[in-house]
Amino acid sequence: MCYGKCARCIGHALVWLAILCIVTNILLYFPNGATKYASEDHLSRFVWYFSGIAGGGLLIFLPAFVFMGLEQGDCCGCGGNENCGKRCAMLSSILAAVIGIAGSGYCVIVAALGLAEGPLCLDSSGQWNYTFASTEGQYLLERSSWSQCIEPKHVVEWNVSLFSILLALGGIEFILCLIQVINGVLGGICGYCCTHHQQYDC
Repeated sequence: MCYGKCARCIGHALVWLAILCIVTNILLYFPNGATKYASEDHLSRFVWYFSGIAGGGLLIFLPAFVFMGLEQGDCCGCGGNENCGKRCAMLSSILAAVIGIAGSGYCVIVAALGLAEGPLCLDSSGQWNYTFASTEGQYLLERSSWSQCIEPKHVVEWNVSLFSILLALGGIEFILCLIQVINGVLGGICGYCCTHHQQYDC
């Protein structure tokens, strides 16, 4: 197999996942499309950690573009030293993958904490509180309790949906970067294309 092509596919997938993470994180700032809650600082504190923008977004672009550039050129080496340059490139991609693992891991952790704590909302007593913070995430299984949040309307559904999406996207990014670590090690050992026939085709 050609490990460079595998890395390129992972890179393309990571770009789209990063874009989705950024968009999802931005939506968290506007419950039901309203802008006033962000300006009044009535959003969950975990929204301000930029997990989807920084962790699952910007930090993922770096490894994504590195992986996409790995398959440029031929598979047959450089300077007369067969596969030498390509192997070094594959091994160096492991560092980029580690950065991606860190970014996606941050996204997953913050999203999970945001889900566990629940949203900041106006309760029946007229106070802005983390109404579900003491439930240790049990509120997720008790949909009838979500009505305790009066404002923003449907904020629990909004936060649960978007943090869940961030959790899923970050998890997929984490797995893809982990796969690239393995792919990078194998590519470093074999070069871009392991067999003589594949090297000739490239």
